[in-house]
Amino acid sequence: MSSNSFVFYSIKILAELVTDILYFPLWWYSRGLFNLILGVKNFLVDKQKSLALLVWIRNIFRPMFGQYDWQGMIISFFVRLVQIIFRSIFMLLWSILALMVIIFWLILPILVAYEIIFQLI
Repeated sequence: MSSNSFVFYSIKILAELVTDILYFPLWWYSRGLFNLILGVKNFLVDKQKSLALLVWIRNIFRPMFGQYDWQGMIISFFVRLVQIIFRSIFMLLWSILALMVIIFWLILPILVAYEIIFQLI
């Protein structure tokens, strides 16, 4: 009796394994890619919030510390302009990194298949 159940479950596990292997590329380039893009979008939104880039841009013409004299307004404008430039550079770097992750996700299975074929030949 135990031999019969062993064969039954072995066939069942083997069928499940073959199904998972055949389904993997479809999952990788559909649902997996969609989940990765959502994660990258959330990552970039969090980085933008931590840099507060939109807040700096929105308040570029508003004087800092309530100093409405012309010296305070000029200093506030240039300080905020420098902050916007540097924060934009950091955001650009984070965006490039996120794009590289997506490209790596798309290329990785092809690279793995190439290396496997290269090792077999």
